[in-house]
Amino acid sequence: MSLTGDLPTFMSMTGNHKDSTLTRRRALAVTGGTVAAGGLAVAGYQSAFADTAADAEASVSASATSTSTSSSCMTLMTSVTEGPYYLDGALVRKDITEGKSGVPLTLRLTVVDATDGCTPVSGAAVEIWHCDAWGYYSGYTTANPGGSAPAESEDGSTADDDTYLRGYQVANANGVVKFETIFPGWYTPRTCHIHLKVHTGGQKEDGTYEGGKVNYTGQLFFPDDIAEEIFTLEPYSRHSGSYTTLDNDMVYDGGGTASGLLTLKAVHKADPSKGYKGSITLGVDPDAENTGAGGGGGGTPPSGGAPTGTPPSGAPSASASS
Repeated sequence: MSLTGDLPTFMSMTGNHKDSTLTRRRALAVTGGTVAAGGLAVAGYQSAFADTAADAEASVSASATSTSTSSSCMTLMTSVTEGPYYLDGALVRKDITEGKSGVPLTLRLTVVDATDGCTPVSGAAVEIWHCDAWGYYSGYTTANPGGSAPAESEDGSTADDDTYLRGYQVANANGVVKFETIFPGWYTPRTCHIHLKVHTGGQKEDGTYEGGKVNYTGQLFFPDDIAEEIFTLEPYSRHSGSYTTLDNDMVYDGGGTASGLLTLKAVHKADPSKGYKGSITLGVDPDAENTGAGGGGGGTPPSGGAPTGTPPSGAPSASASS
């Protein structure tokens, strides 16, 4: 299996979503197959949505045996910024939507130890967070996503403005976590993406995950052609403006799956509104520690400087590492 294959050529954004004129910036340094402290490998997850433990174990084994005979099992990449919208205290839960409307997205993420033959990292906590269909993040609901979008309060959902579209899941014996969410929207000047961290050594406490250390901070990406189709649907179509494609994004480095590009499978090929299943394998070094200040910038919020939204009451301030 090729871990770094050529990035497919995707269609330009049309309709309300024009091509961005932002200059392409190569922000990540791919290490090409040697284990580096704090590094993470990302490879396509074979047999993406196997439901049995045996299938999941077979997928991990296939990933491990498809690599070279060197001591590393995957192509590793440098971590990227956690961005300006991170908040501590996300809840441990599978469904993070809280009623937010959008195209359904099921994520299956597999965590393996890249320093030990890609063996599953049981107990690893995977944390994700992303914007809603109009580009708003919980905790920062007044931060302008750029372009023209309704106010976040107009979505009519029952979502908690401090917690929606954020959450943890703890990996099972096969290193697998699953999330139920929605396809993210976009905000200027970033392409469509999901943020993630991989934690080890902590434990569930009071509904969240406490202690341990962060092994990796990264982002997941979506093919432009699928994003283009999704953004013509409600409620995404109510956010118009200049959408940034993968080639023009300041964080995505063009490395395909090895750079966080998800493998997506439509639930119903003839009807994208029915949703997608996304998968990827995350190869981490459980002994490494990552600060979340990786390369790539992460995108300055449209208003400039720090996000203008108010963090949840009593929660730590968000990290603004843009």
